[in-house]
Amino acid sequence: MALWITDECINCDVCEPECPNQAISMGVEIYEIDPQRCTECVGHFDEPQCVQVCPVSCIPVNPSCVETPAQLLAKFRVLQGEAAAEASPPA
Repeated sequence: MALWITDECINCDVCEPECPNQAISMGVEIYEIDPQRCTECVGHFDEPQCVQVCPVSCIPVNPSCVETPAQLLAKFRVLQGEAAAEASPPA
């Protein structure tokens, strides 16, 4: 399951820096979560950090992106592999 930010978002800017997967970015009007990068913090934390810091509780589970904990962990591993590849110097 990926999370999503509802239109109740007040653009307070606290969620974006908390995301370990860089899944949150500013959209046209409010912040958005990229479901391809959101692991609900699986692999990093026990709880989604954006949900923990959101002052208006506008970050529910996205019903159109339902994933099991195993799928979220697999996505985390892929994202970590991409991050490692980007950090490696060219040969």
